Amino acid sequence: MEDQSSQKSWFARNWGWVIPVGGCLTIIVLFFVFLGSVIFGVSELMTGSDPYKEGIAKAQQDDYVIQILGEPIEADGIMRGEISIKNSTGKANISIPIKGPKGEARLYVVGDKYKDTWEYSEMYVIIEETDEQIDLLGYEND
Repeated sequence: MEDQSSQKSWFARNWGWVIPVGGCLTIIVLFFVFLGSVIFGVSELMTGSDPYKEGIAKAQQDDYVIQILGEPIEADGIMRGEISIKNSTGKANISIPIKGPKGEARLYVVGDKYKDTWEYSEMYVIIEETDEQIDLLGYEND
């Protein structure tokens, strides 16, 4: 019968597969941490942009949107679309899910940036339940 003090430790018996598996797991974890950081960073850039902030502010101040969705109106999910800015010019075409206590909608913002100033060609809310479109720029809906 073999003495217990002369038995190899678990690590000594299994080091041949522990190190490769541990290394792979470390690489996988680091990849997901990196990916999460990139996604979070892009999301923060988008939600911190002027088109996003100005669109949300307009929706929160529009009496008809408030009547339908209730207050407070807030963003409710992941924004879709794109924003590109180079120096003092840029383009935005984004869609933001919003909600209030009475319902949900989607906010659309389309605009161009010239000399550090955003000019919006479209900014409207579509109510989820009725598909009604509410123009936030102040001119008549088509």
